Amino acid sequence: MDKKNALRAGAVTAGTTLMMLLMTSPALALTRDDGDDPGPGLSIGETLGLYVALPIVLFLVIAGLVMVLDKSDRPRKQA
Repeated sequence: MDKKNALRAGAVTAGTTLMMLLMTSPALALTRDDGDDPGPGLSIGETLGLYVALPIVLFLVIAGLVMVLDKSDRPRKQA
């Protein structure tokens, strides 16, 4: 019974993926639109900094603030 469900799930996933690939249109990246004014491209260093380093730094800053400002380990006064 378990093998049958796995086969069914695989078939549904494969069918869904195939339909999504067939229904999508090409990006047409070579065709320029009217009023299109792209800026200069990013270098490898700028790309890595923007999409890799910056999210890691932001995550570490937020995690650090949560750990520093966490007050759950302090004993509470009972009234």
